[in-house]
Amino acid sequence: MIIRLWINGREFSDEISPDTLLIDYLRYKGFTSIKRGCDTSNCGLCTVLMESKPVLSCSCLAARANGFHITTIEGLQEEAEKFGGYLADEGGEQCGYCSPGFVVSVIAMKRELVDPTEEQVKKYLEGNLCRCTGYQAQMRAIKRYLGI
Repeated sequence: MIIRLWINGREFSDEISPDTLLIDYLRYKGFTSIKRGCDTSNCGLCTVLMESKPVLSCSCLAARANGFHITTIEGLQEEAEKFGGYLADEGGEQCGYCSPGFVVSVIAMKRELVDPTEEQVKKYLEGNLCRCTGYQAQMRAIKRYLGI
């Protein structure tokens, strides 16, 4: 089947197998910031934005993205660098393997939620796992980034 989609503002059109996962398609196209973690939709490492909403690309068929706009961390560079500074200042970046998916989720949350509470932040990010931290440094960074 042929799909047509936009990744970080660039149009792509390709013939794919119907069972191609979005994560595999994106990585094949050179967007290697998308990481494979659990392949069960539990860790959030593969998070991208589809029409500005977080999607786990390991459990989304590429065909589902047909006609849509996908944004990876490469397409969020300015916002990602800003939040990355907060993460580094608070010691929340650790090894960095989970960072791309986590940062994409935080940026989506900032765009979506108005004046979130700490509980709303935790709920929004509960699918993002980090094996290096206890989340306290990350939460401090998020609070500073969101101004809460």
